[in-house]
Amino acid sequence: MVLKVTALHEGSYSVDVSKKFIPFNPLVDKVSDRPASLFIFIQPFLVKTKEDLILLDTGLGYNSEGKSVLHQNIKDAGYNPEDVTKVLMSHLHYDHSGGMVLDNNGKLDVSFVNAEYYIQRGEWETAYSKNSTSYKTEIFDVLQRSGQIHFLDGDGKINDQISYEITGGHTQFHQVFLIEEDGEKIFFGADIVPEPEQLQRKFIAKYDLDGKKAMELRIKYGELASDNKWICLFYHAKAKSIAKVMRKDDAIYIEEFTG
Repeated sequence: MVLKVTALHEGSYSVDVSKKFIPFNPLVDKVSDRPASLFIFIQPFLVKTKEDLILLDTGLGYNSEGKSVLHQNIKDAGYNPEDVTKVLMSHLHYDHSGGMVLDNNGKLDVSFVNAEYYIQRGEWETAYSKNSTSYKTEIFDVLQRSGQIHFLDGDGKINDQISYEITGGHTQFHQVFLIEEDGEKIFFGADIVPEPEQLQRKFIAKYDLDGKKAMELRIKYGELASDNKWICLFYHAKAKSIAKVMRKDDAIYIEEFTG
C-alpha cells in the first residue's frame, strides 16, 4: 500500500444528555452504572501521502496524566504532532473537534502548529450561531486567532489527492473526504458512516439532524465503497475501523483492511 493509514484510538466513552464524555473501560466499568447513556468509540485517523501527513478529525482532545492522548498516539505511529500538515474536519461536534486545540494547564493552544485546518464555512457559522452543547466555541476562538483555518464552500478539491463533498444528514454542513494516490482510494465518512455495521442494516438514528437522509447516504456510500474498492475509515467503530466493503447479492460484508 502506497498510502499509509493509522487509526489513532482515543478510547471508549459514555455520553448522556449533558453531552459530557466520560471514559468507559468495559473491563472495569458497568453499563448499568451509567443509565440513559450512549457508548461510543473514538478514533481519528492519520493518512501519509507523498506530500502530506493528514489528520482526519481530531477526537475529544482527551488528556491522560496531563498529556494529550492524540499527540501520544501520533508519536506512537512514528510521527510528531509538528509533522501534521493538513487537518480535515468532517464537522465540529465536540467529539470530533476537541483535539483541534491543546489544553496546557488550562490554557488552550492550537494542537498542530504547522497544519492548515480545512472546515466547511457553513459548519463554522452554525457552530457559532446554534446554541448547542455539541459545539464548544472556546475551541474555535483559539483556532480563529491562529490564522490556520482554510474555509471550504460546497464540494471540491483541496489538491490533486484530496476531494470533499457536503453530505448534510448528520449536521447541515457535514462533509466527507476521499484521498487518492497511485490508484488507491481512502474514504472518510465520519458520522455519515461512523461504524461498519451501519452499512449492513437500515435504521434512522436519533443523533442525526436528518435521520432519513443520513440512512440514505449510508446506502449510497456503501455501494460506492464496494464498487470502487475504497479503503473506508470508520471513526466510531468498535472493530474493523479500517476496512473494505463488499457486496454479494443483497448482502454487505465488511473485511478488515491490513494493508
